[in-house]
Amino acid sequence: MAKESNQTVPTAFLAAVNRWGDRVAMRQKEFGLWHDITWNDYGEKVKKVAYALMSMGLETGDCVAIIGDNCPEWVYADVGIQCCGAAATGVYATNAWQQVEYVVTNSESKFFFVENEEQLDKWLHFRDKAPSLKKVIVWDTEGLRQFKDPMVMTFEELLEIGHKVSQQNPQLFDDRVRQISPEDVSVLIYTSGTTGPPKGAMLTHKNCVWMGTAITSNNPMFDNDEIMSFLPLCHIFEQLFTILAHFKVGHIVNFIESPETVVDNMIEISPTVGHAVPRIWEKYYSAIMIRMADATWFKKLVFGAAINTGKKRARLQMDFQSVPFFLELLYRLAHFAVFRKLKERMGFDRIRVAYSGAAPIAPEILHFFQSIGVNLVEGYGQTEGTGVTTTSKVGRVKFGTVGEPLAGVHIKIADDGEILVKSDGVFKGYFKNPEATEETIVDGWLHSGDVGTIDADGYLSITDRKKDIIVTAGGKNITPQYIENKLKASLYINDAVVIGDRRKYLSCLIIIDEDNVVKYAQDHKIQFSTYKDLTRNTEINELVDAEIKAINESLSRVEQVKKFTILPKKLYEEDGEVTPTMKVKRKFINEAFGDLIEAMY
Repeated sequence: MAKESNQTVPTAFLAAVNRWGDRVAMRQKEFGLWHDITWNDYGEKVKKVAYALMSMGLETGDCVAIIGDNCPEWVYADVGIQCCGAAATGVYATNAWQQVEYVVTNSESKFFFVENEEQLDKWLHFRDKAPSLKKVIVWDTEGLRQFKDPMVMTFEELLEIGHKVSQQNPQLFDDRVRQISPEDVSVLIYTSGTTGPPKGAMLTHKNCVWMGTAITSNNPMFDNDEIMSFLPLCHIFEQLFTILAHFKVGHIVNFIESPETVVDNMIEISPTVGHAVPRIWEKYYSAIMIRMADATWFKKLVFGAAINTGKKRARLQMDFQSVPFFLELLYRLAHFAVFRKLKERMGFDRIRVAYSGAAPIAPEILHFFQSIGVNLVEGYGQTEGTGVTTTSKVGRVKFGTVGEPLAGVHIKIADDGEILVKSDGVFKGYFKNPEATEETIVDGWLHSGDVGTIDADGYLSITDRKKDIIVTAGGKNITPQYIENKLKASLYINDAVVIGDRRKYLSCLIIIDEDNVVKYAQDHKIQFSTYKDLTRNTEINELVDAEIKAINESLSRVEQVKKFTILPKKLYEEDGEVTPTMKVKRKFINEAFGDLIEAMY
């Protein structure tokens, strides 16, 4: 039975290959040189992967896991798996072997694509506990030349098998693609789980193809756009730009060399569309402020004047007010003299639109980038809605909101304030978890778990996670996220966890911004030997206290933080304290640092 054109990921992909053929689809840097990969190259590799997997027993409805940093092989595997009618599930490259075991066994994966020796080692820890696995395929074999195991093969060997099968049975690929239905599961994405073990969200081909178009409805993208692929590919946020919108738009995807080279690669690539989690934008903001702190008095004066002009203009624009001619003239001067060079140095000079997503961003950070002429907009959504529900439009960014719904997305606010979403992006449900599915999808509406409001212009504001709302001993409802975002806008505060449920007042656990605080300590000749020393230092505590007092002035009395403690350690994903997208696991923190919390009361 023929399926409707381009309603599955494979048909959308094949249409893109057919359309753009010899044009560049992706670039990868090897040995200091950037190499182009055309759409035809992309198509050929994906087909070989699919032919091989089908010949080795991969059936429609099966699952295959992938672990590794972003690179072409990750994408060849992902799309090749989907062309077999199977579901691809990514695993965070930073996950410990126990977390990898959970995803591979819970998803009942038949094959496992791993990047290198480090990732292969994780599988070796649980090989006997994953009986459904038929083969493990490694794409970077450095350090594994002498390694032999009947369960393990290289990516090159897989491609050779695929080539042979394509010669022997050329119809196999097209026949399988034709059998795939838009309602079949395309990707299984495990939510990073700020509470409890991760749940596998089943996204269908219809969900993914629809989102590939919808993501560009508020801000168009074009085939001459360039993006940088560096967020984890197992997260829906990165898949939107590297895979889903890519098939619709045909832009160029540039893979970074490694997570450590993001800043350098940004300058080299100078993308036209940017996307990152708030922590990345906060780091860029901090880097600019540190650099300005070391500048000459004249440069500080010029930058201060320019940023004041930029902020005034951005504030008017973000309140939908017209900018007076004189202020616009001053801004043009500030842009020419200061912001233009600043953006060039950071690799932001070509950015037409940049997205912040996956976690809330401090409004002050958004305001800063708008002030220097970087169109940074916030997007809101969740994996269960295929990634994006709302985004702001360039030139129509509104203070304190996460923008308007994408085309085809309907939102409403429930009686208890919860945001409900309906669209073709609403997922099929949680894998092997009907109870959680029934709680999340009610009458076709996705219950987001977030609390928010919609204003007269149709813009959505998020106040907090429903389960995170604090009710004080005095019966007041407090939204900690709002206060935490204000605190995180401080140069010296990297993260904050506000405490106060059933307590007389609010307290806070503070995670300092190491780079900025270390620089402050050096500038003020403060002696310290370890990170813990730094957090215990009286002058550093006074510095943070002054920052909190300044922020308290902008809060109502009941929202003010009365006491704080600087955590004596950095938060690590490996320790289960933050998710891979750097969201703090509130429940874990409350338990792990219970003694510090009790001491504040």
